Amino acid sequence: MPRLPLWLKIAYGVWLAVWIPSYWVYYGPANFLWLCDVANLLIGVAIWRDSPLLLSSQAVAVFLVQIAWAIDFGSALAFGVHPLGGTEYMFDPAKPLPIRLLSLFHLVVPPLLVWGLWRLGFDRRGWKLQTAIAWFVLPLSYAFGDAESNLNWLWAPFGIEQTWMPTAAFLLVAMVGYPLVVFLPTHALLAPWFRTPPRAAQPSSSGR
Repeated sequence: MPRLPLWLKIAYGVWLAVWIPSYWVYYGPANFLWLCDVANLLIGVAIWRDSPLLLSSQAVAVFLVQIAWAIDFGSALAFGVHPLGGTEYMFDPAKPLPIRLLSLFHLVVPPLLVWGLWRLGFDRRGWKLQTAIAWFVLPLSYAFGDAESNLNWLWAPFGIEQTWMPTAAFLLVAMVGYPLVVFLPTHALLAPWFRTPPRAAQPSSSGR
């Protein structure tokens, strides 16, 4: 079975050892319910376990989202314009610079996922696993979040406050919307480019 190199496992472990306590102290534990933060943790597990299924689930969760983040950040950095929204906090001087620099993981995750999937393969069951993860995380985001934290954009998608339905109803919309709008399209984009891991391949019929 293909494996990821030890140096990557150690480097990612060191990164988590810095990132987790820094975010915990500054933002609080509820912030780890952001799907991109959940992905950071699960990518670490996937790297250490050489798990194509877990890595694939996080690829469908955040690959396109992180690219959108990079586009918004790059546009704001170059032109002072946020075309998509979501990275305004990176330019907020009230937030400590080291904390903002730690958020640059959004730029590193997409190429890391591509390289990891190239090494391990893309498990086509990943979007199903990620849907289950999201259906666990999103209700927790609603229970422990609020309009200020806007966890997983349940109160203000793309930073725009939604007032057309109760937040509890919008939670149900999000639980359907994330798989349909994010996970499945990302699955369709990535699947043709990577081989299927042997353990995830469907067994051929032997006639027995």
